[in-house]
Amino acid sequence: MVSKAKRTKRKLRASALIAATAAAVLALTACGGGSEPKSADGKVELRFSWWGGDQRAKLTQEAIKAFEAENPNITVKAEFGDWSGYWDKLATQVAANDAPDIIQMDEKYITEYSTRGALLDLSKYKIDTSKMDEAALNAGKGEKGLTGIAAGINAATILANPAVFQAAGVPMPDDKTWTWDDFERIAAEVTAKSPKGTYGAAAYGTDEASLGVWLRQNGKSLYTQDGKLGFEPSDIKDYWEFLKDMSDKKAVPSASEIVEAEAAPLDQSGLATGKNGMAFWWSNQLPALEKAAGGELQILRFPSKTGKADDAGLWYKASQFWSASSRSKHPEEAAKFIDFLTNNVKAGEILLADRGVYPNSDVREAIAPKLAKADVKVVDFIDSIKDELGDAPAAPPKGAGAIQEIIKRYTSEVMFNRLSAEEAGKKAVDEMKSAIS
Repeated sequence: MVSKAKRTKRKLRASALIAATAAAVLALTACGGGSEPKSADGKVELRFSWWGGDQRAKLTQEAIKAFEAENPNITVKAEFGDWSGYWDKLATQVAANDAPDIIQMDEKYITEYSTRGALLDLSKYKIDTSKMDEAALNAGKGEKGLTGIAAGINAATILANPAVFQAAGVPMPDDKTWTWDDFERIAAEVTAKSPKGTYGAAAYGTDEASLGVWLRQNGKSLYTQDGKLGFEPSDIKDYWEFLKDMSDKKAVPSASEIVEAEAAPLDQSGLATGKNGMAFWWSNQLPALEKAAGGELQILRFPSKTGKADDAGLWYKASQFWSASSRSKHPEEAAKFIDFLTNNVKAGEILLADRGVYPNSDVREAIAPKLAKADVKVVDFIDSIKDELGDAPAAPPKGAGAIQEIIKRYTSEVMFNRLSAEEAGKKAVDEMKSAIS
């Protein structure tokens, strides 16, 4: 049987190959696009693609109807699916010069598509960005201009289940003053005072966000502004050694339990089922996790080395972007739709916090009374850390889609004692450099 890691790697290679084909097509094709030209009566059809579940599809299609009501000459055709097949489909469409006009884009791939000339420079069109958070706006900028407008913002967090802490008789941590040593100690105490199989925390190590925070706290970065790795093997070695130490002290699960947890869907995660007191998630995932857990969760800042919240190294991340195809035959209309999604209160009242906290401050304020309690909690957290944030990290370079799989694979190698943290660090960095070269 082919392992999940190998399947993921093959998918990434296939996507890269298709993207390379797309580059050739774009270079050779002087015309074409994702839609039919205007009809004799001036009507335009745009295609709009996104990934997400049924609720997102419902809300997004309601937003489309609101836009069409204000723009009767423009029809927006919806194309959507789940994450797993979205990127292969998009790469194929781009390669065939048949990309949708408006594309929901992710930070892992925006540089890939932008540098290949597949995305429109939105700064050349009438899209108001004056009310957007600067860091979120800059996340969509690159050497090809503004190729993505943030659809939402979130932050890397630790989510805690107060019920697990209460059952263990352990006080909730003070996230404004705690250190990584405090995190380990508190998590180990929760484990010791909980039923077998319940741990104080889930493991970090299998995602780019946690590594990114760790590196920033140590004066390094995941990537540099010129598209290189921003750290050395010794930096990720320390990251894995601390994780191994936490597992040995039972602050986090064992290696086999970590692998099992990776395969679990959100509603079966350790945090949702009460098997973890804390876990590493993006802030916008709180509502779904609270629903799965059947109770309230608490959002915590990451620990720091110094015990100061200002040194936690957090930043506002664009949860997704609105992008447009450079081959669209209707760039003005595509930009008008993106401007509607970004700045129109009607769109905000429909989409609410589905893609994260609204990046337009005026819209965010206008829709606040309509937000669910869990979403309000996320907005309040995002606002509370505003003065503690560091500079926005460099955008992931071309090929960065492979990095998370590499992190996951070598985390397992370390946790199962198949490689030392030092050996894994050297091998992982070599693979990462190759992936983004």
